[in-house]
Amino acid sequence: MKVIAFNASPKMDRSTTSLILDPFLEGLREAGATAELFYTRKLNVKPCLGDRSCSTKTPGQCIQQDDDMHTLYPKLTGADLWVFATPVYWGGMTGPMKNVMDRMVPLLLPPSKVTASSRRKSTGRDGAKGQVVLVSNCGWWDRGIFDLLLAHMKAFSFGVGRDFAGALLRPHGPALGPMRDAGAGVDDVFQAATEAGRQLVRDGRMSQETLDVVARELLPRDTYMQAST
Repeated sequence: MKVIAFNASPKMDRSTTSLILDPFLEGLREAGATAELFYTRKLNVKPCLGDRSCSTKTPGQCIQQDDDMHTLYPKLTGADLWVFATPVYWGGMTGPMKNVMDRMVPLLLPPSKVTASSRRKSTGRDGAKGQVVLVSNCGWWDRGIFDLLLAHMKAFSFGVGRDFAGALLRPHGPALGPMRDAGAGVDDVFQAATEAGRQLVRDGRMSQETLDVVARELLPRDTYMQAST
């Protein structure tokens, strides 16, 4: 399995997002996958122009030729799994991650197919299926804050013709690093993130039980809210 992953946190490897993403990638590699990680903060990716040139004037090629997407295109087409890791910003992903996703339109075959549900679903240029995984954290207490982001990622996966394999979610994420450093018994969260990677390679899926451990309550709500004020 070939994996391409994006960490869209501006804090990069010092982020809470990376605390979940890194062990997940470790699990993928332990199970035999090759994984390449990119930090969107280090990428020069311009916003999509929305002129549909990649479908009309230069089919399959973005008209913008002077940024890092052209390094990413062959890596994306060659990857079995796309991993998008982002903190929650206003219910969604960070802007740099959205830019990368928007610029993936040239990877799809026009015209889009119309499914039975009347939604437009594109097909990868090589016709191959693949998977998408979301990794996300937020400062909010409960998992409900991820609902919009999850809906977006599922719609994106549908649109690019890939299976949405699931999400590693970490609510009240700012507590995770300090609790780990204090020896407060959160090792099972990191172990579950690693196991999720192993499962995906080994079984083609991540168990809900494992994902629930990644997202489990770390401390009482009132304690967390008091510490956050």
